[in-house]
Amino acid sequence: MSKRVLVLYYSQSGQSARAAAEWTRERLDDDHRAWLRALPLTHEVEDATLVHASPESPDEWDYLVTAEDGYGAFAHFATRWCFVGHSHVASAWSLGSSGPDYDPFPTVVTAEAGRRYIVNVGSVGQPRDRDPRAAYAVWDVEAGRVEVRRVAYDVESARAKIVAAGLPRFLADRLAAGA
Repeated sequence: MSKRVLVLYYSQSGQSARAAAEWTRERLDDDHRAWLRALPLTHEVEDATLVHASPESPDEWDYLVTAEDGYGAFAHFATRWCFVGHSHVASAWSLGSSGPDYDPFPTVVTAEAGRRYIVNVGSVGQPRDRDPRAAYAVWDVEAGRVEVRRVAYDVESARAKIVAAGLPRFLADRLAAGA
């Protein structure tokens, strides 16, 4: 992809994301907005930290995309597991005495003694890994394992609803490509 096309893609993506955020904001009432504002940026459940973006600075909405992005985030949470999203790309990082590991396409992540994990659970809507199926993860606390699952859904119907709502066509088109 050339730099010119890449810049156009990101510019269009940012403008479309802003349009979608504004569309959503217009449909929320004051009670819903207040409820969302009151949510914490990080939350601990069992032995896991939940955060939408990076645990390093959750209020800056940084993406964890590369191996290095994930490795740098381990110092910013104390639990064994950290579940993130934001990039819409399922991936997994681990760190322990045998060194770091990164899996850009995880299906199952099983806890090993002495290791900690960051798992990006993917995205039910608007996946960005060239696979249009919805992605989500199931954490089995007792088994110490996370399974990243993919499921097909009616993409064409979702695309039609995006266009009918008056949202940018780019959002509908990227849905079909998983990009």
